[in-house]
Amino acid sequence: MKIMISASEAMEKGVWNDILRLFGRDKDEDFWSKEEFILTEEQALTLKLIKK
Repeated sequence: MKIMISASEAMEKGVWNDILRLFGRDKDEDFWSKEEFILTEEQALTLKLIKK
């Protein structure tokens, strides 16, 4: 299963820094609030975005 999360959703849920780390992105980059990231089920579980 793949889970999609936008930059703004990640910020709201408090996982933005984790998303940046997972995708090797720099916090000083420009991001669109609607930019989406695709997580694996394992990544989403690790970030506590979903429950098993």
